[in-house]
Amino acid sequence: MTLRPLPVNISVMLAKVMSCATVGLDGAVVEVETDITPGLPFFAIVGLPDMAVQEAKERVRAAIRNSGFTFPMKRIAVNLAPADLKKEGPAYDLSIAMAILISSEQVAADVSKTVFLGELSMDGSLRHTNGILPMVAVAHEQGFSTIVVPEVDAKEASLIEGVKIIPIASLAQLTSCLQGEIPTPEYKAEQTADDVTPSTPATDLAYIKGQEHVKRALEVAAAGGHNIIMMGPPGSGKTLLARSLPSILPPMSNEEALEVTKIYSVSGLLPPDTPIMRQRPFRAPHYTISNAGLVGGGHFPKPGEISLSHRGVLFLDELPEFGHSLLETLRQPLEDKTVTISRAQGSIKFPASFMLAGAMNPCPCGFYGDPIRQCTCPPGIISRYQRRISGPFIDRVDIFVEVPHIDYEKLADDRLGEKSEKVQARV
Repeated sequence: MTLRPLPVNISVMLAKVMSCATVGLDGAVVEVETDITPGLPFFAIVGLPDMAVQEAKERVRAAIRNSGFTFPMKRIAVNLAPADLKKEGPAYDLSIAMAILISSEQVAADVSKTVFLGELSMDGSLRHTNGILPMVAVAHEQGFSTIVVPEVDAKEASLIEGVKIIPIASLAQLTSCLQGEIPTPEYKAEQTADDVTPSTPATDLAYIKGQEHVKRALEVAAAGGHNIIMMGPPGSGKTLLARSLPSILPPMSNEEALEVTKIYSVSGLLPPDTPIMRQRPFRAPHYTISNAGLVGGGHFPKPGEISLSHRGVLFLDELPEFGHSLLETLRQPLEDKTVTISRAQGSIKFPASFMLAGAMNPCPCGFYGDPIRQCTCPPGIISRYQRRISGPFIDRVDIFVEVPHIDYEKLADDRLGEKSEKVQARV
């Protein structure tokens, strides 16, 4: 980081520090302008901030004091530009604090090519911040050479090549680095995105007894990216078979892995020890899920389950129990591989290229057509139950397979079936 001390005879009352916002799955550069003028103590943040950004005033005030600096008792105005872009989340804490310290002449440094990202604690330490990957990516595209991020997010930020990542643990450490009191740390990635190997799936086809024709159907579905519905009585292994589907899908490419990682980073679901998602997602929402939870939405739109299963599998167990409107909202994403969330402020497009795997019973009691247990459902109830899934939705499903009851002899057999690794190689 290049430092350039400011002349002591210049009184600086306006400071500009760069930060980033997330808009959908993309980032946007935000300029944090801070002006300190004499007058009664007043602290205002403008530029369409949400409640989390407004609450930054208390976090920034406490962090500055607990880091050994003086919080100016004057009129402080912070503008987040562009002003017509809605700002959400605590990622602006660090940039606001740095702008106040520079404007009050407590810190002198050239930060014109540096972007500051991170949420501040009351004691001045930096916390994990969602959406680091898309924000670092857009900062790099805009020509910024140095990105300051919380220490815990340095691995995720380092996935963007060609940018200098500065991992910082606290506000006090950052100011000491800027003023040359201590060396500026630079994060060196121990491994690149190519070096990260996918974790072993929890469910292997080898441990599923019988159902060889269903395994073959899953292999065909995985090879062609087909949607599949399995129908059979309770206990026949439909859920276990669906959970084994990611283990036979091809490994993700670097581009696919970064797409999935962006989605999970923005959603706050990226594991702290996993800088990049290498295992294909498997999402299994309950049938009581809301429309916004499945498709995405909210005042500031967030990805739903269909976007969280991008490049992976969306498993809908007890398919007829999902509301009619929920299944109908899946028709467009299944066709277009994207979902558009429209609000009064604008629309945001999320990716939704997933495989749909459904499981259902043939009737409410589950034993219609079962050779062992007799069905107790009247014919009219069975017909209405199966009609819960509309024709246009069924048209988007390529493979239907029956999953029959498994004989005890097959369950008691100690021999293992074909491993998922071999099936994946064929796929």
